[in-house]
Order: sequence, then structure tokens, then C-alpha cells
Amino acid sequence: MKIKSIIFLVLLITNYNVHLFSQKAENRKPNIVFIFTDDQTYTSIHALGNKEIQTPNMDALVKNGTTFTHAYNMGAWNGAVCVASRAMLISGRFLWRANAISDEWAQKEKTALTWGKLMEQQGYDTYITGKWHVEAAVDKVFQHTKNIRGGMAADAWNHGKMVATFEAIKKNNGSFDKVPMPNGYNRPLSEDDKSWLPYNTSKGGFWQGGKHWSVVLKDDAIAYINEAKTKENPFFMYLAFNAPHDPRQAPKEYQEKYPLRKISVPQSFLPEYPFRRDMGNNNNLRDEALAPFPRTKYAVKVHTQEYYASITYADEQIGLILDALKKSGKMDNTYIIFTADHGLAMGRHGLMGKQSLFDHSIRAPFVIVGPDIPKNKKVDADIYLQDAMATALDLAGAPKPKYVEFHSLMDLAKGKTTKSNYKGIYGAYLDLQRMIRKDGYKLIVYPKIQKVLLFDLNKDPEEMQDIAGLSANKIKVKALFQNLQQLQKEMGDPLDISNIFQTL
Repeated sequence: MKIKSIIFLVLLITNYNVHLFSQKAENRKPNIVFIFTDDQTYTSIHALGNKEIQTPNMDALVKNGTTFTHAYNMGAWNGAVCVASRAMLISGRFLWRANAISDEWAQKEKTALTWGKLMEQQGYDTYITGKWHVEAAVDKVFQHTKNIRGGMAADAWNHGKMVATFEAIKKNNGSFDKVPMPNGYNRPLSEDDKSWLPYNTSKGGFWQGGKHWSVVLKDDAIAYINEAKTKENPFFMYLAFNAPHDPRQAPKEYQEKYPLRKISVPQSFLPEYPFRRDMGNNNNLRDEALAPFPRTKYAVKVHTQEYYASITYADEQIGLILDALKKSGKMDNTYIIFTADHGLAMGRHGLMGKQSLFDHSIRAPFVIVGPDIPKNKKVDADIYLQDAMATALDLAGAPKPKYVEFHSLMDLAKGKTTKSNYKGIYGAYLDLQRMIRKDGYKLIVYPKIQKVLLFDLNKDPEEMQDIAGLSANKIKVKALFQNLQQLQKEMGDPLDISNIFQTL
């Protein structure tokens, strides 16, 4: 009898502990890993249609998760577009209100409203490594920081000389003539131009410190994963690659994966975009000065080769991070959100940078992978990439604060809805460009010259045929223009473009 009682008691305790463990497991908050690249356009992943590039680990994310094929950055208030993108991401606010809050981030109560702090309030251990480029002090937003990088690897370009050069270009009526360019710019001038080699470690840049920054980030991430796997708290990791931002450096063997003969020239290639100066893409805009004017197909191929190599090298590091997550035993309760801060032109429309409102410059890849996320699914509803913040809060079980203007993507990912959370995608760059994307059309406005462009995105996804001047489209242009003005009001956009309406 005594033995039976003991056995019964043991079984009772065991069942109770199993129940407690099961209940605890059910109540566990998921880990969230945010992987963020820099300057990576939406057409730069093999699994999403680019058969020239090698991205096996990004492909795996696409295969194992849900891809949002139309993810946009809203724009920027200066040439460093990533500053605005990241400010929106961290603050949860739309463009112009993110600009305003950035000026106040020195105040402790303001940084308490940021993404990292909101996750910390939900019991998360928060960690960041890599690029920051936000006005708020990073250690006021994240608990654990490692190898925080600035906006770009300026030492590779000799930043002081670069600034002086662009001032000289301004004084020279915007011409490169008689203005000596810093190494790495205005190149290649010919097939014999070997003035810059992306695998030359003596140039510094991503090689500064002796180890490529993409590898440093991978090492940091794996070290933190190995530490976090022994802890009970859920973790929120913000892994921000500097790649493939210029200087687009990677080892030689990665360049050799992309022989120039196999690299195509973009369909929308132009030697020079006719409105580039009117939209703020002058010769002294740093991104545009990387390649010669007028653009050559050879130069675009060389820059694309370096771009692809940089992405493939970052992709390899992402694969190693994913392997570490699997080995940690945490993957079954981990969500991964992968995106970039915006796109990049890389020769499209005769442009090189991200300071335009064409899709190549404002549209980024966006993938979510997780325990209950549909696999190999594509969602074509228009979103903003900054929806990542609201999505993470949703996954963490946190109520979304009223000041967070972006939306969770979980209902779209799980198929509970197919409709976008937005009436239209709004875009802005300084006071020189405005845009609305709605119902399969895009309207772009260049206010300084009162120029309006219209593109039918279903028939013309590369945005090559302006149809604003066709009489059949007059009503469409006016309607979209008024929609854009309404979005301006909702966004707190200070620019008045009403005078242009009279010209339509």
C-alpha cells in the first residue's frame, strides 16, 4: 500500500510538472530575429526572379516563409535615405513625424518609445550589431550592443576629401571637369580602369579592422545566440548589415562568381535620366558620382558585379546565422523578419542611387519566417517595410501604441485578409519629388518643374513609358493627384503642390 501511494504521488507530481512545463511552453514569447541589409533592391534575390544572382540562404527564407513582394520605403528628407528609413523603423512613425521625433531623441522619455524599448518592456533581451545610423543613442534603445557602425565606411572613400570634392563640383557648375575625384568614384572610365578593386583590403572600408564587416556581424550574432540559448528570456536581435552599400567590397572569389559577360544591362538603362537634376540627382550627389556621366553599359556591369558579390557574401553569413539558430534549439520558437532599408537603381533610368521614387529605389525584399507562417507564399498587397516594427510587437503580444502608425502583417501573412492596410503608397524625397502608388498605377511629381509622370505598373513594371500626357489618362492623373494631396495631409507633409493641379 505504501509503495502504491509513493508511485501514485510520483506520477501525480510528474504529471503536474509536465502540465506546468507544457503551459509554460505555450506561454513563451517567441524570439524575433530582424535581419536588415543596406541598399538591397527587391530584384536582387534568385528565388524572386533574378537568375543571375546567387542567394541560396535568402532563397531558403523565401521557400520557408511568406514573401511580401511589394514592400516600400516611404522616402527621405535628405540624401542619406537610410537615415529616414531607419528612423521610421525605430520610431514607428511616418516620414515627416519620424523626422520631427528624431530631433527629440536626446530626451530619455522619447527613446523609451522606440522599437527596442517596447520589446524590452515585453520581457525581451534586446541586442543589436551592425549599422545604426539613427539619431537616438543606440545604448538608449538596445540593452546589448556590439560593433555599431555608422552610415557608411567613409575611410575607404576618404570622407574629408570626398566632401571637399563635391563642393568643388558645385562651384564648377556641376561638372567633373578639372575636379580630381577621390579613389572609388567616377569609375570605371574604361575597361583598363582598375583604380578600384573591391577585394583590395588596403582600401579599408568593409575591410577595416582586418575582417570584413559582414563576417564581423555574423560572428557577433552567433556569439549572442550561443549565449542566449541558455537563458529563459526571449530575445530580440537586430542584425544590420552594411552590405551591399558601397563600397561594395567582397573577396575576389565572390567577384569571380559574376563574370561581366553574364551580367545583363537593365531594361530601363539610360545614359542619362532627363529629369535627374530637377529631382535632386546632380553630379555632386554622392551615390550618382560613383559611376561616370554619361552612364556606360560597361560601368553599370562592373558596379552590378560588385553589388551581386557583396550580396552573395552577406547571404553566406546569413546562412551561418540561421545554422546557429537551428543548433541552439531555439528555431521552433523564433520568427525571422528579413528586409532592407530601401532599394537601389544600379543603372536603371540612368541612375545609380536610391534618391528617386522609382520602384528600384524604394522597393525592398521582405520575408517573414516562423512557426505558423505559411511556407513559400507570396503576398502582393502593398506594404511599407517599416511594418516590421508593428509586426514584431504583434508577435510579442504587445498592444500597439497609438503613435505607431505602421501595421502588423500577420493577418496578411496568414491569409486572414488580402487587402493592404494602406489606401495608397506614398513617397517623398526632399521637396523635389512626390509619389503615389495606387490601383496598379504610379503618379510621380517633380514640383520644381511642375512635371507629372504616370505609369501603368501592370503593363510597364519597369516604369519606362510615361503615359501622363495621353488624353485618355487625364481623369486618372487628376484623381491620383488629389489622392496624393490627401495622403500628404495625413502624413503631415509640409510641401504644397496645389498649384500644379491647375496645369493638369
